[in-house]
Amino acid sequence: HKAMGITAAGAWESIKRHFRELGVDIQTTDFTVIGIGDMSGDVFGNGMLLSKHIRLLGAFNHQHVFLDPSPDAARAYKERKRLFDQPQSTWDDYDRTLISSGGGVFPRNAKSISLTKEGQDALGITADSLTPNELIRAMLKAPVDLLWNGGIGTYVKASSESHSDVGDRTNDSLRVDADQLRCRVIGEGGNLGVTQLARVEYSMLGGAINTDAIDNSGGVDCSDHEVNIKIMLNAAVSAGDMTEKQRNKLLKEITGEVGKQVLRNNYVQSQVLSCAVAQAPSLLDDHERLIDSLEREGRLNRAIEFLPDKEQISERRSIGIGLCAPELSILMAYMKIKLFEELLGSTLPEDPFFVRALRHYFPVPLQKIFSEQLEEHHLSREIISTVVANDLINCTGITFAFRLSEETGCTAEDISRAYTVARDVYRMDSLWADIEALDNQVSTQDQTYMLLASRRLVERAARWFLRHRPQPLEISINIEHFAPRVEVLEQRLVGLLAHSNLRQLKSSASKLLRAGVPDEMAQRVSKFSVLYSALDIVEVATGVGLPMEDVGAVYFKLGHVLQLHWVRDQITKLPQDNRWQSIARDALRDDLHAQEAALTADVLRCDGGGSEAKSQIEAWIRANRQSVNRCQQVLNDLKVGGSADFAMISVAMREIRALRKIESV
Repeated sequence: HKAMGITAAGAWESIKRHFRELGVDIQTTDFTVIGIGDMSGDVFGNGMLLSKHIRLLGAFNHQHVFLDPSPDAARAYKERKRLFDQPQSTWDDYDRTLISSGGGVFPRNAKSISLTKEGQDALGITADSLTPNELIRAMLKAPVDLLWNGGIGTYVKASSESHSDVGDRTNDSLRVDADQLRCRVIGEGGNLGVTQLARVEYSMLGGAINTDAIDNSGGVDCSDHEVNIKIMLNAAVSAGDMTEKQRNKLLKEITGEVGKQVLRNNYVQSQVLSCAVAQAPSLLDDHERLIDSLEREGRLNRAIEFLPDKEQISERRSIGIGLCAPELSILMAYMKIKLFEELLGSTLPEDPFFVRALRHYFPVPLQKIFSEQLEEHHLSREIISTVVANDLINCTGITFAFRLSEETGCTAEDISRAYTVARDVYRMDSLWADIEALDNQVSTQDQTYMLLASRRLVERAARWFLRHRPQPLEISINIEHFAPRVEVLEQRLVGLLAHSNLRQLKSSASKLLRAGVPDEMAQRVSKFSVLYSALDIVEVATGVGLPMEDVGAVYFKLGHVLQLHWVRDQITKLPQDNRWQSIARDALRDDLHAQEAALTADVLRCDGGGSEAKSQIEAWIRANRQSVNRCQQVLNDLKVGGSADFAMISVAMREIRALRKIESV
C-alpha cells in the first residue's frame, strides 16, 4: 500500500473536493498545511507528495516537531520526496538549509522552543517560547488551509467531551477542542484523529470534514480487490491454467488499473456526500425517518454513532439546518450495508444483466483472459451485490432506496432494477461523466445542481417503472424498448413544446451557459423538467401504434390547451412541510401525468381530426365540449383565487378526471 499510496490518494479525493467547493484547485494553487505524522509513514508521506503546491508550515510525530513558517512549495516538495525515499527517515533528517527563517526541527523532549516573529505569524500566536506540547497544540489550532492527519492518536475532541471520553491518554496533553480549530479543511488519512462529536462540531461551525472511514477507505477497498483477484488467480494456478510466475507478473501489471478503480470509488463517495449536504435541510424529515427505521431493524444505535436525537433534530428543523457531512457519512455507510445484505439475499445476483457488474469489477486484462472463469468466482454474488449497492447509493443519494421502499412497498431488488432501467433509459452515465469532467472549470454548486436535477429525473422514472411495469422488471427488455424512443423524443423536444415550456427551458439553459456549462450539456439538463413525460408518451405511442413525435406533439399541445401545465406548476409549489404533504403532492403529480397520458390517447383515437395535433385536439374538444368547458371554468376560477392549496388542486384534478367520462366520438 505504501508503494501504491492508495490510502492517501483516496483521502486526497475528498480533500480536493472540499477545496473545489471553496473555489480552490489545490493541484494548481499553493495552500498551507499542518500535518500529523512524518514522511516515512505510508499515509502521511504519500499524502504530502500528492500536490506540488503544498506549503507545509509544520508537522509532528512522536519524536520531533517540524516548523517551516514560510516554505517554498517547490523546494519543500523535493525535500519531502527525498525523505520519503529514505528508509526510516525522521523530521531530524530534513535539510535545515531549506527551512525558512524562524523554523527548525525540535525534539519532543526539549524544555522549550523559542519562536520568532515569522513563527508567531504562521501559527497566529504571540508567545515568544513554548514547550513542544504547547507548540503542537498551537499548530493544531493554526489558521491554515488544511489539517492533514496521517498519524496515530486522537488530537481533536468536541468542546463537550472530556479527555477521558476520548480514551487516548497518551495524547491528552496535545489534544485541542473542535471549536478552537482555525483550519478550513480536515483530511483524515489516519484513523481516529478526530472524535465523531468533534467532527460534527467542527462541521457545524463551517469546517469541511467527512469521517476517517470515508477519507481512508481506499486502503480497505484496495485490499478487497486484491483478495478477490487473488482468489480467482489462485484457482487458475491450481487448475494448471497459469504458473505462479505468470500470476505474479499479471498482478503487477493490473495494479495501476486497480488503483484507478479504487480512486474512482473515493471520488464518487465524496460526491454523493456533497450532494447530500446540499439537500440536508430539505431532507431532514427523510433522514429522521431513515434513522428511526434503521433503529427499529436493530441495525443502528444512534447514541453510539452520535447521531442527533428527536429533540436535537427538532431544534435543527426550527432553524433550517439538516445533518452535517460526518453524520451523513454514517448514514451512508449503514444504507450501503443494508442494501448489500438485502441484494445478497435476493435473486438479483443471478440476473444475466448484472454479470457485467461482476465483469467490470475486475481489471480489463482479467476480463479478457478469464471471461468464463469470472462467473464462477465463488464470491460472485457478494461482488455483484456490493457493486450494485454502491452504484445505486453513489448515484442517487442516501435516501433514494429508502423513500421508494416507503412509497411503493417494493424490495431492494425491485428498486435496484428500476434504478438501473431509469439510469440507462436516460443515458445518465455519459452525462454524469461529462459533469465530472467540469471539475475546476465551473463551480461545484453548478455541478451539484446538474447532478441533483438528473437524480430527480432518475428517481421519478424509477418510481414510474415500479408502478407501471410488471415486476420484477426485465431490465434489458425495458431498456431496449424505452431508451431509443426516449432519445428520439429528447432530440425533437424543442419542436414539440408549447411556448411557455420553451421559455422555461431556455431560461434554465441560459443560467447554466452563463455559469460556463457547455451548450449541449446545458440544453440537455434543461430538458429534464419535462423529459419524465417521455415514459408516458412511449406507452401511449405503443398503445395507439403511432410515431413518438406525433404522440408527443399531441401530448404537449393538449397540456397547454387544457392548462394542465399550469396545474402541474401549482402542484410543484405546494408545501412539503412534512412527509404526508410530500406524499400528497407526489400523488397529485402522478395522477396528473396519468390523466394527461390517458387524454392524449383519447385524442389520438378520436375520429375526424386529421393528422395534425391542433386539428386532432380541436376534434376531441368538439366531441367533449361540455366537460371541457366545465373543466376550463374551474381552472380559470382557481387562477383568480390566488395561490392554490391542496383542496383547490384536488378540485382541479376531479374536473380533469371527469374529462374522460364522456366517450370520444
